[in-house]
Amino acid sequence: MKKLLASTVLALALGGFAGAASAAECGDVTIANMNWQSAEVLANIDKLILNEGYGCNASLVIGDTVPTLTSMTEKGEPDVAPEGWVDLLPDVVHRGIEEKKLVSTGQALSDGAVQGWFIPKYIADAHPDIKTIPDALKHPELFPAPEDKSKGAVFNGPQGWGGTRVTAQFFKAYDAAKHGFVLVDTGSAAGLDGSIAKAYERKEGWLGYYWAPTAILGKYDMVKLEYGVPYDAVEWKRCNTVADCPDPKPNAWPKDHVETLVTTKFAERAGPAMDYFKKRTWSNATVNKLLAWMTDEQATGEEGAKHFLKNNPDIWTKWVSPDVAEKIKKAVD
Repeated sequence: MKKLLASTVLALALGGFAGAASAAECGDVTIANMNWQSAEVLANIDKLILNEGYGCNASLVIGDTVPTLTSMTEKGEPDVAPEGWVDLLPDVVHRGIEEKKLVSTGQALSDGAVQGWFIPKYIADAHPDIKTIPDALKHPELFPAPEDKSKGAVFNGPQGWGGTRVTAQFFKAYDAAKHGFVLVDTGSAAGLDGSIAKAYERKEGWLGYYWAPTAILGKYDMVKLEYGVPYDAVEWKRCNTVADCPDPKPNAWPKDHVETLVTTKFAERAGPAMDYFKKRTWSNATVNKLLAWMTDEQATGEEGAKHFLKNNPDIWTKWVSPDVAEKIKKAVD
C-alpha cells in the first residue's frame, strides 16, 4: 500500500512537473487585441486555447494594425498579432520577416479579406449607373455630409487602421474634394458602424470605407464599388499605403492576405503552441456567422470565443491535438 501510494504521489508530481515545464516553455504571451470584432474574438480564442490547452500565461494588449506590426518588428512585442492585415503594411512586414524578427504562421482567414468603399444596396438599385468610385463622386447630393448637407461625405475608419490610411489616400487620388466631398473621421469602429446603421434607418445615402468579414455587412446589404482602374502593385506600394505620399493615383484595392504573425522569440520558445498557430485558420462564412451572433447578443470578445469553442468543435479541434481539445472542452463547458 505504501509502495502504491508512493508511486501515485510520484506520478502526480511528474505530471505536475511536466505541466509546469510546458507552461514555463510557453511562458508569458502577449496577444494584440485589435479594436474590430473579428480580430477581438480571434485574440480571445487564442488566449483561451493557449492558457487552457497549453498552460501558457497569455494576456491581451490593446493593438491596431500599424502600431502593432511596427512594434513587433522594431521592439519584439507583443508576441502575437492574430489578425494581421499584412498588405496594408507590406514594407514593415517584409522587413520583419527578412530580418528574422517576425514569423508568419499562415492565413488567419483562409479565403482572404475584402476592403474598399461601399454604398447601400438601395442606393445602388436606385442608381444603376453608380458602379465605381468615380461614378459615386459625381453625385455628392446622394451622400450628404452630417455637418453640411451641401457636401457629400466619405466616411473613414479611426486613426491607426491601415484601411483608414488607404482611404485618405484614395480620397486625394480620386480628387474627392474637388467633387464636393469631405472626408469624415468617424473616430472609432463603433462610430463607423453607427454611421452605416443611421443611414439605413433613414434610408439615406452612405459612402465610405468598410471591410469583410464583418457582422455589419451581414446585417446591412452593402455593395462594394469598383475602382475604374486596374490594380497597380507598384503604385499601391509607392503611395496608396503611405500616409504622407503627396501624389497618390487612383488604384484598385487588392484582396487582402490576413495572416497570423508572431515574433521570432516567441516562435522559438512556444513549443507545441506553434503547431496550433500553424493550423489555426477559418473562413469568412464562419466568421460572419459568429460575428452576427455576437452583435445580436451584444457579446464581448471573450463571450464570443467561448460560444465558438462550445458550438464549433468540428472546426477548431482540427487545430489542436486530441488531448489539448479535451482540456479546452472542459474549460468552456
